[in-house]
Amino acid sequence: MKTRNILIFPAGTEIGLEINEAIRQCKEVNVFGGGIGAIGNTPFAYANFYPLPAINESGWLDELSSLCIKLEIDYIFPAHDDVVVALAREQHHIPAVVLTASLETCVITRSKRLTYHALSQIVRVPKLFDSPPLSSDYPVFVKPDCSQGSQGASLVCMVDELNYATASIIDPLVCEYLPGEEYTVDCFSDRDQGVLFSGARIRQRVRNGISVSSVPIDLEGVNVIANKIHDALQMRGAWFFQVKRASDGELALLEVAPRIAGSMSAHRVAGVNFPLLSIFEHERASIRMLINTDQIELDRSLRNRFKHRIKFSTLYIDLDDTIIFREQVNVDAVNLIFQCVNQGVKIKLLTRHNGDLHKILDKHRLSGLFDEVIHIGSKGYKSEYIAEKDAIFVDDSFSERWEVHHKTGIRTFDCSMIELLIQAQPIILKEVNAK
Repeated sequence: MKTRNILIFPAGTEIGLEINEAIRQCKEVNVFGGGIGAIGNTPFAYANFYPLPAINESGWLDELSSLCIKLEIDYIFPAHDDVVVALAREQHHIPAVVLTASLETCVITRSKRLTYHALSQIVRVPKLFDSPPLSSDYPVFVKPDCSQGSQGASLVCMVDELNYATASIIDPLVCEYLPGEEYTVDCFSDRDQGVLFSGARIRQRVRNGISVSSVPIDLEGVNVIANKIHDALQMRGAWFFQVKRASDGELALLEVAPRIAGSMSAHRVAGVNFPLLSIFEHERASIRMLINTDQIELDRSLRNRFKHRIKFSTLYIDLDDTIIFREQVNVDAVNLIFQCVNQGVKIKLLTRHNGDLHKILDKHRLSGLFDEVIHIGSKGYKSEYIAEKDAIFVDDSFSERWEVHHKTGIRTFDCSMIELLIQAQPIILKEVNAK
């Protein structure tokens, strides 16, 4: 099976992080991230990250193309709306396939005005006021023609507020106000078979225009809308659209985007891996889906990622209240143990367990995890059993950690600190001149 080299650019957006999460553990691909230097969380999230200039900087196309050649990139996932258009426009100069719709479709969908014009005869779109609205038309909604994340959008309830709302916006749209619930519809299209998946989710909580709490629902009429948009714009691969209920209860289109959505994970975890399927669609592979129909609710919040230079050859770890906590296995501790297995680090259980140690290890399926089991009982110091100078010690007991550190000088950790040591993947920041 061919392994494809994938570049996500820019890698640090919510879109890029979702693409990475979707495919980083897929055997069919090798994932690379590209974006602005070491700013933000991006280098923490990718096993292989390469600095690249933004598309509004001079020389960006040459550097992107050089990196694609260097890494033998097969496909690029654009992970920002402006980048979608820029890469589609420069596709002929890029030595890798840009996974998005045609340039024409990308240009249309980047503009809400062009989108509404292209689709107004086939789906409900908001009424646009090209001349000042009448008093009876208020409230109205003002937003930029090209924007994302609700930037610059505002509700205008009075005539006197309109000039103020539009003054700071480049190419503002004055639209009919849609007062109802807002939905995102995640879609996947095959250019020959049409829409193979369309699933709606309600946007329960939104931050900076991004749905951070979302629940997939059955929404009548969205499949029809999806197929009409697909036919009109010749969508392919992953895409989505957003709709909102008008005052008459009808669903009206807000926008269409020919890319991955940041919260597509709500449907990905049910079985629709949008980025991977987009690769297969481009390769004209036969596509089948197996979708779980369980009720899912997505909530997104801050996630800690760490970068450190801690190197160790041996992990010494306690059992009671460390690996086993309240009679259950501490999965973070086991995660750390298996990370050590993958990295060739020795794992030594160092415990005072008061009881049949083999019985408790068998009970919790922990037998065989350790290179050495050191059962010292209640007497003696744990430091006496630690020989390696480059070891680390994990134990819930502060007094044990204090004694080990002061006798051996090694780093010690409690259970709340394991988070630092667990890395989903090694972090390699590439400071490379792509040229």
